Amino acid sequence: MFGGTGFLGHRIVRHLRSHGFPVRTASRHPDRGHRLFGPDDPQLQSVGANIHDERSVEDALAGARGVVNAVSLYVEHGQDTFHSVHVDAARRVATQARRAGVDRLIHISGIGADATSQSRYIRMRGEGELAVRAAFSDAVFVRPSVMFGPDDAFLTTILKLLRQLPIYPMFGRGLTKLQPAYVEDVAEAVGRTMQRAESPSTIFEFGGPRVYSYEEFLRAVAHQAGLAPRLVPIPFAVWNALAWASEMFPNPLITRNQVELMQIDTVSSPEMPGFVELGISPHSVEAILQKMLSNCG
Repeated sequence: MFGGTGFLGHRIVRHLRSHGFPVRTASRHPDRGHRLFGPDDPQLQSVGANIHDERSVEDALAGARGVVNAVSLYVEHGQDTFHSVHVDAARRVATQARRAGVDRLIHISGIGADATSQSRYIRMRGEGELAVRAAFSDAVFVRPSVMFGPDDAFLTTILKLLRQLPIYPMFGRGLTKLQPAYVEDVAEAVGRTMQRAESPSTIFEFGGPRVYSYEEFLRAVAHQAGLAPRLVPIPFAVWNALAWASEMFPNPLITRNQVELMQIDTVSSPEMPGFVELGISPHSVEAILQKMLSNCG
């Protein structure tokens, strides 16, 4: 399991264990794995590995029968670029998995991945899928929509801002379509996919039970939290200017790439298999948000 300490990754690890798989979590910070999973499960191992290093990946794969690559990058830092992570490293994992005789490779990508996209992030996701397929022809691709859940950087951030800002600045006119997926549903889907007997190359797209416009989503979250903010449209040109200025700082609050992604619909295709084919009834944003709010007191 590469990327097994991340937002989605550590949940995939738990769901793989619940399906009876022994799991080796490979990451640059194995101590995070120890903190997340504890030392009590003899079938769960955390090892150090760097997906940018051929030998490191080879060592991590020794003896593995199945591989999940959930490593992702949303903001580029130095040598960690969209290309180095989503294309080069993805190809490296797939190539080494094939050489190691792995039975199944599951590659986590994203809805909309397209090697011809104008968006560099989406284009690198698409090129990554092509690189993985070239190296491991029967790889399975998992494309989640934007994911939400406790400790996320999406729903939690929006809720925090809705509470703090009486006037909420929207991206554009709030018309972008999104179909948020509960992170635990996606993790369970990966567990069930690994468990399936057949192994043809498949692309799964996982979106939640409802498609929202961005404005509808904000209003749904605000309603659940008992808030009534004023939503104000802000042109994307203004957001791009703000992002350009923000990127001058070491930890930008927003990047031009993020603004670009907010202009692209992320909705699962009805032509692609998804939760239904795996027997999963996806949870709604409202149901999970209600639990999150209850847990917060």
